[in-house]
Amino acid sequence: MNLFHLIRGAVPRWLLALFVFSLVAGLVGCKSQEEEQADNGELVIGLTDAEGDFATYTVDVVSLKLTKANGAVVDTLPLTTRVDFAQYTEMTEFLTAASITSGTYVKASMVLDYSNADIQVEDADGNAVPVTSIVDADGNAVTQLEVAVQLEGRNKLTIVPGVPAHLTLDFDLKATNTWAADTGALTVQPFLLAELDLEKFKTHRVRGPLESVDIAAGTFDIILRPFIHAMNDNAHNFGDMTVTTTDATVFDIDGVSYEGNAGLVALDAKADLTAVVAIGEIKRNPLRFEATEVHAGSSVPGGTQDAVTGNVIARNGDTLTVKGATLIRTNGSAVFNDEVTVQLGGSTTVKRQLSLGNTYTIDDISVGQRVTILGTLTDDTLPQLEMDAGLTMEGRVLMQFTTLRGTVVGMVSIPEVTAPFAIELQAIDGRRISLFDFSGTGDVAGNDADPAVYEIDYGSLDVSGLAEGTPVKVRGFVRPFGQAPEDFTAHTIVDVSAVAGVLAVNWKPASASALTVSSTGMSLNLDGVGLFHHVARGWVATDLTQLGVATQIQTENGNGLYWINQNGTHQLFLTYVGFATELNTRLTAGAEVKGIAATGTFDDDTGVLSGDLISVDLK
Repeated sequence: MNLFHLIRGAVPRWLLALFVFSLVAGLVGCKSQEEEQADNGELVIGLTDAEGDFATYTVDVVSLKLTKANGAVVDTLPLTTRVDFAQYTEMTEFLTAASITSGTYVKASMVLDYSNADIQVEDADGNAVPVTSIVDADGNAVTQLEVAVQLEGRNKLTIVPGVPAHLTLDFDLKATNTWAADTGALTVQPFLLAELDLEKFKTHRVRGPLESVDIAAGTFDIILRPFIHAMNDNAHNFGDMTVTTTDATVFDIDGVSYEGNAGLVALDAKADLTAVVAIGEIKRNPLRFEATEVHAGSSVPGGTQDAVTGNVIARNGDTLTVKGATLIRTNGSAVFNDEVTVQLGGSTTVKRQLSLGNTYTIDDISVGQRVTILGTLTDDTLPQLEMDAGLTMEGRVLMQFTTLRGTVVGMVSIPEVTAPFAIELQAIDGRRISLFDFSGTGDVAGNDADPAVYEIDYGSLDVSGLAEGTPVKVRGFVRPFGQAPEDFTAHTIVDVSAVAGVLAVNWKPASASALTVSSTGMSLNLDGVGLFHHVARGWVATDLTQLGVATQIQTENGNGLYWINQNGTHQLFLTYVGFATELNTRLTAGAEVKGIAATGTFDDDTGVLSGDLISVDLK
């Protein structure tokens, strides 16, 4: 088993669970409301998640409040909203657009209700296992939890009239939850931290019924309906947003493709309150949300057909097995299910994201590809759901951008590989590679995709600076079924070395010589380490024992969050000096190190992680 898979299995008990909210204060265009008071400002709030080990993490968001410097509290969420956070690792969903009073806001808090939670964790084999209980750090059963983050420093949130603001709250599942595989219990620790991370800037999605279209301005307005809220009324509970289009915006309206102004004209012909989903990016100068693609009418999941979104993990003839699936029914209900079997056929229409005018068939759908499939659910018996998407009735498949994570493979030692660029796969859209059956992907059996040497068609992208072992994130599309090699066509390749990483090391048995602690940092002795001796960046793991340099942790400014965990107690320090002094005192008294976790920027050449969040577990 790949070492990365071990990291993503049952999280070690020594790793203190943290609630991490990543808060990015920026600017985004949103629709002004006529009733807005002169001293109010506009705030758009988005919700996203960092990758974790959950097949589903569905809870109810009861409230979302902002606190001003003077103590005044503003509630920005009008309705309880059910969210599967595991579905938002590559996307930010706009949650609400609120008109709130001007001023400086110093705190954001969210209440999560676990009473009716549906949480399933992927075990070491990739199977979805329901948690048996949900408890806090003291072992008490969890019903509702309030989580909060301070808005200060670089994350300061100031609302002024006429200047829209954008706040993204990142619910980091992997960092906030600890699952014990032996008992099935999930521990949630409601501690929040605000930080910036390059990986947090993701594609944004806005969802809701159509309110109006302005062809001359190239815009349209949506009444916000986040996540799975029904889109069949004109209630403005979550506010409105203006979406800007360009000549390159691709539209899919009732199964018909358009581009640019033609798509806006077709959208204008639709009735008010037509279901719309827009995907795009925040742009500045001027401030706006600019759509790269727009889906409307029956092309929206849950419109006139059932819809399933996930990754193809196996294909047998014209039958797909889709993993990590979210199923949205035509009645607006949602089922967060682990696996769905989909039958394709002669009545299946196939399209590819942001690809207009090209012709695709069911033969283009291969193992690993992320898809949204519209069809009819023929067997709704859990846990094995089945869908007809073209065998006996019409169906549609949208092949979506798929994200690979892995490390660059040295090509000199693999002369038989046809592509000059390949990676060792660690995950496809967050799914461990052991889940995927690549049988049939090659033009002959011997050419089936090999995850250890996954060949990338990189076109004109520059890969000259990507040395062997470089952690990378590749975004694009899987090659058609039965046509590998190459295995994948890349649209972007990102070196994630500079992305903030999470270092995790454990010693088995606990070690008295694991750490050498100074006033500015610490050195790690990797002799006797257990399964965990890695740093993960952009969800790509690097083995610290293979770097050939000593591993060190250095503080950036000495002010941060530092924990010492021993015998069930957790002591928090806000300065590194106090933390180091206490840690040395305990080590001198005979304490042994079971594990350490830290976040920050990691340098592969020097083996140094620079950051100010460190957690040490002692025996």
